[in-house]
Amino acid sequence: MSEAAQHVFLIQKIYTKDISFESPNAPGVFATEFQPQLSIDLNVETKKLDGDMYHVVVRVTATTKVDDKIAFLCEVEQAGVFTISGFTEEEMGYMLAVQGPGILFPYAREVVSDLVARGGFPQLLLEPVNFELMYHEHLQKAGANGEKPTEQ
Repeated sequence: MSEAAQHVFLIQKIYTKDISFESPNAPGVFATEFQPQLSIDLNVETKKLDGDMYHVVVRVTATTKVDDKIAFLCEVEQAGVFTISGFTEEEMGYMLAVQGPGILFPYAREVVSDLVARGGFPQLLLEPVNFELMYHEHLQKAGANGEKPTEQ
């Protein structure tokens, strides 16, 4: 059996774990000129479950302010359960930090866009994310600090 045939990466479940949308200054914010200041926070968490099962969560927090007042705060946790086996420890880190989040992010992006529009604001389309670049930056930072890289 070839080495590639031994690698397993299967999606078991994709689901929205948590959703939050707040517009604390509505309806007043709708009466002002909408010159938004957008801040995006993105995190990835991974957890080993039983056997070859892994849980990956992509957390997106979008905060938009107008004149230093929060127009809206949107938080989405998009999660997935994956079966992953046959990879080295280094490859496993890559699969959990790059491949899993890469699959989940488009779902999170869609949920954010929908929530923001339902909140009465202009559509918010998040830019694509280069999880591979984020992963390599994480490895470099950990190596520079003399730490062993950990799962994100």
